[in-house]
Amino acid sequence: MTSPGYELQFLMVAGWLILLVLLQLAVWPVLRPVLKEFAFPSAFPASLLLFTVISWYCGLLHIPIWIAFVPFAFLLFWFAYKGCYRRDAFRGQGKWTLVFFIFFLFMLELRFINPSISFAEKFMDHAFLASVMRAPVVPPIDPWFLGGTLDIYYYLGYWMFGALGIVAGVPSNVVFNLALPTVLANAAVGMYALGHLLSNRLHWLPLLTFLVVNPSFLWQVILGKSAGAVLWDSTRTIPDTINEYPAFSFVWGDVHAHVVSIFNQVFLLFLLVYAMKYWKMLAPKNRLILASLCALSLGSMPLINTWDVLLYAPVTMLFGLLIWLESRDTKDKGTPGVPVTAETGPETDPAAGFICRPYSFLLIVPVLSLLVYLPYYLMLNTGGIQGIGIVHTPSPVPAFLLVHGLFLLIFLAYLRKEIIRMPLVLLTPVPFILAGYAAAGTAALPLAYFLLKKKKNPAELLAVCGLLVIIFCEFFYLKDNMGEVYYRMNTVFKFYLPAWILMASSGFSMLAMMLEQPVSGLRISQSMKRGALLVVVAVLLIAPLAMPLEYSYRGATLDGLSWLDAAHPGDAQAVSFLQSLEGSYGLVEAEGGDYTYYSRISSSTGIPAIIGMPFHEYMWRADGWYGERVNDIRLIYEEPEQTVSLMRQYNATLLYVGDTERERYTVKAGEAGLPLLYNQSGVQIYTISV
Repeated sequence: MTSPGYELQFLMVAGWLILLVLLQLAVWPVLRPVLKEFAFPSAFPASLLLFTVISWYCGLLHIPIWIAFVPFAFLLFWFAYKGCYRRDAFRGQGKWTLVFFIFFLFMLELRFINPSISFAEKFMDHAFLASVMRAPVVPPIDPWFLGGTLDIYYYLGYWMFGALGIVAGVPSNVVFNLALPTVLANAAVGMYALGHLLSNRLHWLPLLTFLVVNPSFLWQVILGKSAGAVLWDSTRTIPDTINEYPAFSFVWGDVHAHVVSIFNQVFLLFLLVYAMKYWKMLAPKNRLILASLCALSLGSMPLINTWDVLLYAPVTMLFGLLIWLESRDTKDKGTPGVPVTAETGPETDPAAGFICRPYSFLLIVPVLSLLVYLPYYLMLNTGGIQGIGIVHTPSPVPAFLLVHGLFLLIFLAYLRKEIIRMPLVLLTPVPFILAGYAAAGTAALPLAYFLLKKKKNPAELLAVCGLLVIIFCEFFYLKDNMGEVYYRMNTVFKFYLPAWILMASSGFSMLAMMLEQPVSGLRISQSMKRGALLVVVAVLLIAPLAMPLEYSYRGATLDGLSWLDAAHPGDAQAVSFLQSLEGSYGLVEAEGGDYTYYSRISSSTGIPAIIGMPFHEYMWRADGWYGERVNDIRLIYEEPEQTVSLMRQYNATLLYVGDTERERYTVKAGEAGLPLLYNQSGVQIYTISV
């Protein structure tokens, strides 16, 4: 296949960024009355989520996806006419823009040197992305189950970037490598804004959430392992589980649901903390906008990565309850319809409407979050979680500390005064140890001190939530079909990333609080700060090039499929041909299990195959079809008298024969009498009308 040249790739990146900035600028003036100085950074994730929901409804109604940009274009022209983009309006916004673009470029470099869609979950991620871009309908077509749709899976992250790619005119194999830079940039600007809310100085420290490694990484280095083994083994520290952290996830490079969701998690945490601090000061209209933003973020979670909402729904309810209690305890001195100040308290006059009630946030957010994507739930057709089980093999304490020890240490240092004042609380881990859950006891120790504090600041609340998550994972797991050995793997895998974000954002903010007191005799000048900033920026932009990692197909491109040209030239040319075909097709290709090169054609093109990576499909669907589809593919290739009838049974219109099919089967498909559509470089593609 022909990979786009560097000039074209540069234009694709520029077009992508221009689209993101236009979306952000369109939403920024709307948020200004509500979020004040935080409107500019918040407009990045808010506009991304708004564009996604509008484009999703375009797909639901089967209208062109580009129409989703029309409301943003209207807002841009309207606010330009109103003078909202005057030069003085951008004063002070440079720091947010700088953070966004530094992290975008950092991740873009990582993808540029490691672009290939060639291992791990990358085949799946691109398959869904390519399927969305090839046929942008709701629910999207399942590329690995011909005749089925993705109503069995959370797919909104793929839809988000697929829709952006359609509007920006960028193909899926390049969109794949623009997705994670977009996720990290949005997460970083959101975390920087959250840092401003959680501490008075050193607001940049929470950005370390995405850059630091866990203690296990350092332990693997001490053991003398290779760079690749250090990175991988640091996420397999707790036996039979996966304990990823953001730095690993971004370097590894899967555009998977749990990674895409990171920016939205940060955005929701920012909104919740902001609401907790400023809800009672907002006018009714602005309260409604803030609650709607929270609902948009929370409501998007089940569709991006359903596991997140299991944690963040309770977190949202906790903050809503605290807003209710604080508002209820404040006497009304306000005037209906007038913004409330810290001195006047909340508006409770019935004339101000329901939005001014103390419990309004607690009720509005969950209701709106369900309504925003209600058709998704009506179409949902998945088995879901099969129940909750009790963990019978809790984490070993050393392994647990190698994963979470950094944050537990920060928490205990932050709580040092409480520890001195209440030493008996140090006995908190004892009951956990006696019950056989010693690892949970290590997390329960700082949790106990946080809970005993009469008044908790937002950073402490986030720490409490994060600690509760990792303690929960020591006692309970959500049942799935991963088997007896890996019974809690998915629970730990999916819950540990949110726990990391909760504990890292709070922990590094607490570290900022501890460092806020200046050292005697040490003065940090403005020039020193600028110098330090330049050093940090330089390190971030140089680090991807200096990482001693061995990639399967090291590249210097943003085309995720360019590796096929050298590794599988016949398939590469055939993929390019299939990508050029317009219309609806069904594909027959070799089946050979998961995480392998099999299913590569459906993954590369988005054209649905009869079955691809069958264990993934088994996890999402009933298993009655499993053996039948796998066996029928073999019959299509090896029994020419059944080829046509079986292809018609599945509405398959293309029969692909390449080296992989010949290795897997005794191919006799050429004897079925099908017309030959393509024959080049050892690949034949037969066609049939159904």
